[in-house]
Amino acid sequence: MPISCAQPADLPELAELFAGYLDFYQVPRPLPEVSAFLAARLERGDSVLFIARDQAGQALGFVQLYPFFASLHMAPAFLLSDLYVHPQGRRQGLAEQLMNAARGHAEASGACGLQLETAKDNLAGQALYEKLGYVRDEVFYTYWLGLKP
Repeated sequence: MPISCAQPADLPELAELFAGYLDFYQVPRPLPEVSAFLAARLERGDSVLFIARDQAGQALGFVQLYPFFASLHMAPAFLLSDLYVHPQGRRQGLAEQLMNAARGHAEASGACGLQLETAKDNLAGQALYEKLGYVRDEVFYTYWLGLKP
């Protein structure tokens, strides 16, 4: 399936997919809010989004990367923040293709690595990540401090 770097013209379909992603994690948002968020990411260039389409051109999945610096490596890296495949596109290797597109972009950018988080009960995701060479961090804990925007 074709995978490409998302462009502003992809925004309507990308927003629908992202809304499905948010629904999956039980944090639904109105579509106009989702569209505005993604439009800002594309306009500012502060994330990289890849979109996957089937042969007919229907958008079926996406992956979103945010650049950061890995201080201990003193090098750029990417946070693989979001990965989603529409139910219609699942079990076809699309998640793996999106993950490989993310890796290819990171390598071409000179990044030292990709970091991701996943739910403890996301066993299918964990199996995919480990198949692709990701190693679960057993040394560091992740903490979160919620702030009012």
